[in-house]
Amino acid sequence: MHSLFRALSWLPLPALHALGWVLGWASFVFSGRYRRRLLAHARQAGYSTGVALSSVGEAGKLVAELPRLWLGRPVRVQWRGAEHIEAAQAGGAGVLFLTPHLGCFEITAQAYAQRFGALHPMTVLFRPARQAALRNLVAHARMRPGLHTAPTTLAGVKQLIKALKAGDAVGLLPDQVPPVGQGVWAPFFGRDAYTMTLSARLAQSGHTQVLVSWGERLSWGRGFRVHVRPLDPLDGDAALAARQINQAMETLVRECPAQYLWSYDRYKSPPPSR
Repeated sequence: MHSLFRALSWLPLPALHALGWVLGWASFVFSGRYRRRLLAHARQAGYSTGVALSSVGEAGKLVAELPRLWLGRPVRVQWRGAEHIEAAQAGGAGVLFLTPHLGCFEITAQAYAQRFGALHPMTVLFRPARQAALRNLVAHARMRPGLHTAPTTLAGVKQLIKALKAGDAVGLLPDQVPPVGQGVWAPFFGRDAYTMTLSARLAQSGHTQVLVSWGERLSWGRGFRVHVRPLDPLDGDAALAARQINQAMETLVRECPAQYLWSYDRYKSPPPSR
């Protein structure tokens, strides 16, 4: 696995995205379950079949670009809203980044680490892959200056809180389905989805600025554009805060619905706690 990723990491981004487009469509054509879920979720959100089909190739690109992002040369990154990070750090605040499964969410953490991580590293919540070979590869790839990982355990949560209180950054995917007991049901595109409460808890950790962000994948392999903007203060009630967060994630998705991962099983029942 590592040798394959290493070989692919030498390819230019346009070539990887072309390969990913093919892989995305192969998955869509040959997996009925994948196809039905993608189309159903896009329709649930009010989008046409055309928008849903546009996301098929983008989902493939998401996978194919990983070797380059994990093991290859740095890619070109543009910023929109970096001043919000600078302002929060100037005021001594920890920064909580909330990023949905939109565009290239891997690049948001990498780009932050490269630009801001020397002074204020980012810690991201990390659930290890089930396959041993992939687990070792991902762990190695994410060991880079300015970027730390925290396990999805109580110790990991304490690590995130500590980072925020130190004025550093934390990154979360708030539309990821948490285990039983770690979330509430809240609307997401008009349908209840089990939504983590960890985001709201972290937002209350000391002097914390909550920012929403996403990594736009530019056409023809031209790199990425990281978008950042502040989120209004979250309600102290977990259920209301979950609604606020889901609404904020919806707003981001509507900016570029073709790059949302509609195949993600957002409405599934939560897995049991470990």
